[in-house]
Amino acid sequence: MARLALALDGATEDRILADIVEHGHTIVARLASWRAVLDNLDVLVPDLAVVSAARTTLTAELLAGCDERGIRLIALAASDAERAHATQLGLHEVVDHSAPWAEIEPLVSGGVPVPSRVGDLLARQERAASVIAVWGPSGAPGRTTLAVNLAAEIAAAGHTVALVDGDPYGGAIAPALGLLDEAPGFASACRLAGSDALDRVELERIAQRYSAPRAAFNVFTGLVGPSRWPELAGERVTAAIGAMRAWVEYVVVDTGFSLERDEELTSDQFAPRRNAATFSALAAADRVVAVGLADPVGLSRLLRGHVDLVDLVDPERVDVVVNRVRTSALGIDAHAQVRQTLRRFGGLGDATLLPHDSKATDAAILTARTLRDAAPRSPLRTAIRDYALDGLLPTPKPVRRRGLAIPALRRAAT
Repeated sequence: MARLALALDGATEDRILADIVEHGHTIVARLASWRAVLDNLDVLVPDLAVVSAARTTLTAELLAGCDERGIRLIALAASDAERAHATQLGLHEVVDHSAPWAEIEPLVSGGVPVPSRVGDLLARQERAASVIAVWGPSGAPGRTTLAVNLAAEIAAAGHTVALVDGDPYGGAIAPALGLLDEAPGFASACRLAGSDALDRVELERIAQRYSAPRAAFNVFTGLVGPSRWPELAGERVTAAIGAMRAWVEYVVVDTGFSLERDEELTSDQFAPRRNAATFSALAAADRVVAVGLADPVGLSRLLRGHVDLVDLVDPERVDVVVNRVRTSALGIDAHAQVRQTLRRFGGLGDATLLPHDSKATDAAILTARTLRDAAPRSPLRTAIRDYALDGLLPTPKPVRRRGLAIPALRRAAT
């Protein structure tokens, strides 16, 4: 049974107190503020702190102090604003303040300790976010599927994530996740960024939330129709992504497919450029994930598009991912054939191959969920998770800890 330190309002404490005792837990303290909790952690030595998600109770200093001592933290949120505040700090073990203890108990008794991947929380808040752009040629190679599930896996690793639908030819993320798309969130962010009015408050207001246990993330939905592409002007896209860098740890952008220069198609050098949003997202990206289909047509398009892509971005920033690898389209030893084709015709010696898993993707589309939620044991979900953790996230560095010899506990389990 666990030793609990509480920092909640009186009404919530009174409501859950009896259930806590009934489940065999020990309450070592009932405190009023985050400072009181932090100052008494070494004395009380709780296994877990249950606190209000209000800004006056849940702070970055408290999270850092708990991490340093190997103490888990659960927050009870009374509003969407409090939930957003907790997520912004990197805390994903958040429940509604009105939830019965029966819903909180699994987090208390079943939490999985996962080493922190980002080190000290306060330093993390001051570091600019990493931008990951997911690009692919025409032919539906799986850009949106990959972008959505990379965002989910990075969020599941304990990071704050913003998923952006930046395709100027029409958004697909909103219907894929069952979100409202009447008002395109990314276009709204771009308009505010163009008038220098996009701040943290506006980002939280515009973003929709994909909610999932320990893997929630923010979503900026795309255009509801291709005719609205002028709303994604290049300089506004750059400014919007720049504002998001200061808001979350990772920004994942689903880009458009076309790398064609609009000025080559028109004599009007001052007209808006339809592909400017794609160029701006690629230019802002720290990593570009180039995804193509594992069949003769898809590989041909990927190899040709990759030539244009590396003219725009440093090849060192480009990761090649081949989707839907299957013997039915490539014959025996499909993986070896894909790697040989990439090496022979594109000089690409390193690529991530994703298996064909139609049952898992169909389940995700049917339920409007991520693969992590709809088909957590699918080979495709496992491959995307491994790529996200090993290929995109930094290797965790050992952190010196004092007090209990307990590893720091991540607030989101993979």
